[in-house]
Amino acid sequence: MKLRTNAKGLKGTLCVPGDKSISHRSIIFGSLAKGVTKVHNILRGEDVLSTIRAFREMGVKIEDKGNLVEIKGCGFDGLQAPKNPLNMGNSGTSMRLISGVLAGRNFGVQMIGDDSLSKRPMDRIALPLRQMGVNISGQTSRELPPLVVHGTSDLQPIRYPLPMASAQVKSALIFAALQAKGESVIIEKEITRNHTEDMLLQFGGELKVNGKEIRVQGNQELKAQEVFIPGDISSAAFWLVAGLIVPNSKLILTNVGVNETRTGILDVIQAMGGRLSLSEVDDMTKSATIMVESSDLHGTEIGGELIPRLIDELPIIALLATQAKGQTVIQNAEELKVKETDRIQVVADVLTSMGARIKPTADGMIIQGKTPLNGASVNTNGDHRIGMMAAIAALLVEDGTVELTRAESINTSYPDFFSHLEDLLDD
Repeated sequence: MKLRTNAKGLKGTLCVPGDKSISHRSIIFGSLAKGVTKVHNILRGEDVLSTIRAFREMGVKIEDKGNLVEIKGCGFDGLQAPKNPLNMGNSGTSMRLISGVLAGRNFGVQMIGDDSLSKRPMDRIALPLRQMGVNISGQTSRELPPLVVHGTSDLQPIRYPLPMASAQVKSALIFAALQAKGESVIIEKEITRNHTEDMLLQFGGELKVNGKEIRVQGNQELKAQEVFIPGDISSAAFWLVAGLIVPNSKLILTNVGVNETRTGILDVIQAMGGRLSLSEVDDMTKSATIMVESSDLHGTEIGGELIPRLIDELPIIALLATQAKGQTVIQNAEELKVKETDRIQVVADVLTSMGARIKPTADGMIIQGKTPLNGASVNTNGDHRIGMMAAIAALLVEDGTVELTRAESINTSYPDFFSHLEDLLDD
């Protein structure tokens, strides 16, 4: 598809779709709880639909009523063996978290995915789950999908220091630990998004968190809840950056999730001199209204414990850095290599093809700022965040066209992205 270029400005107020991470977890917890869970503002992107489909195939009744989703939870013991392989599409979150759910179920399940998911390593969950007594296997030494999981009713607790900063692996182990006999201890490498921990408490469960150490007792019973999902800051990130780098822009984003483990991009924007403010902060839902305006930006350094708080936003942050004065260095971001694509290389390739000056490194990028962008042909490679990054970059192109291939990948997390872009263009 041909992307819009040469934007004169972006103006308006927008409510971004529901948080993808919380949407996944609301379906999982709602299915595992006893009673009827009601979920408001759920994201209906393809990834979340994969999670819904998986639990329906395991016997859970999930009804989409338009303004909310109702889940008639049956508890861990109410899950049934699916008749067919569970197709997770492009969703690594679905495959990894549901593997933890299946760890304590005494039946076998095959999980499959699309071409992109079939290249993503599952050894990071297979290793600790095997230590707990789960029979789990994939393809090659990296345990690539298809993945076969056969849980056990005699699941053993685990003490496991995570070798990488991964909320997905942490969450898979928490779901497994809830079914184990005794207390499990999970130790994070760096603190990552804590939606699973927060939602476990909301659903009546218990866990103890002390810094990077998480303790979970087995044999817990969860109770149905009403869940209000804030907007996804990872989706808002594209508009935050657009509002900062497209001249003559001012955007207001309402009901954006500002969970402290997810707001690294706000720290980066402020460090780069961006004009940004928060209002209407709601401590209960951890949401706020965010306003951004066109800004004179300068380069910065991004790394260390900040990385897990903005890992999904790094592609659009790289674009932001191309329009700042000076140099921006991103490091300690090895996790980008095992996302939907090798995002270090793909981001560098896409933005370089549009005229940016980016050097990929083993764990990040070195980006030279204040570079004009030109037209190019861009392939998302099936990665939704690459597609949205390219669409925002195209707004700065004054001469030439930007053609985007496989734009449908954006439906993974933001089905209304292009209609929202049209609404904001100040023609």
